[in-house]
Amino acid sequence: MTKLGLMVSTKSSAREALREIEKAHDFVRPEEADIVVALGGDGFMLRTLHAMLEGQLPLKPVFGMNRGTFGFLMNDWNADGLVERIAAAKPIQIAPLRMEVETLKGEKIQRSAINEVSLLRETGRTAKISISVRGRLVIEKLVADGVMVSTPAGSTAYNLSAGGPILPLSAKLLALTPISPFRPRRWPGAIIPDDNPVRFDVLTPEDRPVSAVADHFEVRDAKTVNVWLERDRALTILFDPDHALDERIALEQFATS
Repeated sequence: MTKLGLMVSTKSSAREALREIEKAHDFVRPEEADIVVALGGDGFMLRTLHAMLEGQLPLKPVFGMNRGTFGFLMNDWNADGLVERIAAAKPIQIAPLRMEVETLKGEKIQRSAINEVSLLRETGRTAKISISVRGRLVIEKLVADGVMVSTPAGSTAYNLSAGGPILPLSAKLLALTPISPFRPRRWPGAIIPDDNPVRFDVLTPEDRPVSAVADHFEVRDAKTVNVWLERDRALTILFDPDHALDERIALEQFATS
């Protein structure tokens, strides 16, 4: 029999759901589970997945139920029929990005990102960044508020808000998207194969400091940032068959509100 673990957000709506779901099902500790059930919103799902990527939890499939706002990464909330829903669920695999930052002080820091790695200006002065893809310089000097690399799973989040493309989940692609670019003014960004590593070099980082952010994890005063896809550390999220992430991402291309 499949052993289910439970992770619950601190939000009151998730705590209310906890009392209901514990009456209907028996759970083991997440470390002992075959599948983890996550109650919360999209942010809580990301924190649960990051705990697995950073070794705080073992890598397990996650079935989320929405007790937040939008719930793009979650299934609908219902305490009934959970075992049957999980048995019929569609697994979706998401490969994370890995970010390696070298700071002005010479520190090297690594972190994973499920949605995107972004470089953001720290002050009122625009960032100046050069971009290389697979070892080839492609943008000598981007003058902008920043720039990001997004996965297909993250392409409907910050990337879309910045004017980047929506990528189908099955596409082996990454979106490279500028944030409020000033020069080159007409550069719309690029779509690149996901096996292409990307390198960002911050120009004059002492005068125009830049932060590097992997989802919600920020490293300030970045000098060089390398980003690549970690296909061998793919995460598995389970979805109800009529509620799967790949279909949601495809439909976002037609959203008008």
